[in-house]
Amino acid sequence: MGVLLYAVVGVGTQLIASAPHSIVTVFDFTNCYAAPPVALPCERVAYRVGTLNALLNVWCGVLLIAVAAWLVWDLWSAAAPRPITDDFLKLLEDSFARDWRKPRTWPWTRVVWAYGFALAGVALGVGMSLLISALSAQSPARAPTGVVETSQEFRVIQ
Repeated sequence: MGVLLYAVVGVGTQLIASAPHSIVTVFDFTNCYAAPPVALPCERVAYRVGTLNALLNVWCGVLLIAVAAWLVWDLWSAAAPRPITDDFLKLLEDSFARDWRKPRTWPWTRVVWAYGFALAGVALGVGMSLLISALSAQSPARAPTGVVETSQEFRVIQ
């Protein structure tokens, strides 16, 4: 679940961060280099394209981050304790309910079960990403060198 969360949040933030790169501005410099009576300032921007593409990238990124938030909420709900069905145990639960002002009474086991494995998965995903990045960025151990034969041999022809 943690690797899935890491992937969803990573792709979502990458889509949002790369959205401005989708906008392309085309410049027209033909009027700027005309004969000497050039009207200043000359119009340089011909047109811009890709605004809708950038908007859709941002929208998909926001949706992916919302999916990640939903997965975190679903993970919290899945780790919820089962409801008490016995009347006597219900009475005990109501009598000795948790006090949220005291951290010692908080449901720490539920937090550990819900988010412990997810954090381990996120750490595994980050570690694998860094490992792949480090391996792909390494330069070769020794630069390849070409061998060129430059010696010539002369002999007497009889």
